[in-house]
Amino acid sequence: MANRPDTPGPHNPGSSWMGEAVARMVRLWVTKMFGSIACMAVFFVVYFWILNHPFFPLTTIPRTGPDRWIPFAPGALALYVSLWVYVPLAPALLSTRRELRNYLLAAVALSAIGFAVFILWPTTVPGPEAGAPAAPSLLYLKAVDASGNAFPSLHVAFAVFTALGFARILRELGAGPLARAVNWAWCAGIVYSTIAIRQHVALDALSGAILGAAVAFAHRRLSRRSDP
Repeated sequence: MANRPDTPGPHNPGSSWMGEAVARMVRLWVTKMFGSIACMAVFFVVYFWILNHPFFPLTTIPRTGPDRWIPFAPGALALYVSLWVYVPLAPALLSTRRELRNYLLAAVALSAIGFAVFILWPTTVPGPEAGAPAAPSLLYLKAVDASGNAFPSLHVAFAVFTALGFARILRELGAGPLARAVNWAWCAGIVYSTIAIRQHVALDALSGAILGAAVAFAHRRLSRRSDP
C-alpha cells in the first residue's frame, strides 16, 4: 500500500541519505514552493513598511569589540544574500503538512517578535568608519535596506533558526559529518557577513542569534508534544 502524502516513508539506514532528501523535497513540492514565495513576499512587505514608517526616534546601536576585530569586507555580500537560498532548504526537507504548518508558525512567531521590537524601538547602525573605502557593490543594498530594523538582526535570527532546524533534519536523514559541517559553516558565514559588510553590528547579530535559537528550541519542544 502506498504511503499517504502526509506520512513520511520509513528511512532505510542503508540507503543514501541524499536519495531520501530528494524524496522529501519532491513531497508536497508545489505547496513548499508557492508557500515559500508567498511567505517571503509578505515578510518583505511588512519589513519595509516598518522600516519606512518608524513611530519613535531611531536609536543607534553602538559598535563593540567584535565590530573592530572583523574587517570591512564588501565581498561578503554574496554570503549575506545567500540567506534567501539557505532559508527555504530546511522546510523543503519536511515531509508532512503538519510539519510544514508547525514550521510556518515558528517562522511567523520569529518575525512577529522581531517586528514588534522594530515598532516599539526603531534602531539603526552607526555610519561608515572614518576612512572606510566606498563599496559600489553595497550601494544598492544600503539604499534599499537603509541599515534600519537593526536590533535584533532578523538576518541572523533566520540563519540560526534554519541551521538548528537543518541540523535536526540532517540527523534524521543520517547525513554524515561533512553535510552537518557545511550547514553550520553556511550559517556562520551568513552571521559573519552581516558584520563584515557593516549592515549590522555585533550586538544586532548576538540578539538575532538568541532570538533564532529561542524560537527554534520552542518550535522543537512544541513539535515533540504534538507528535502523534
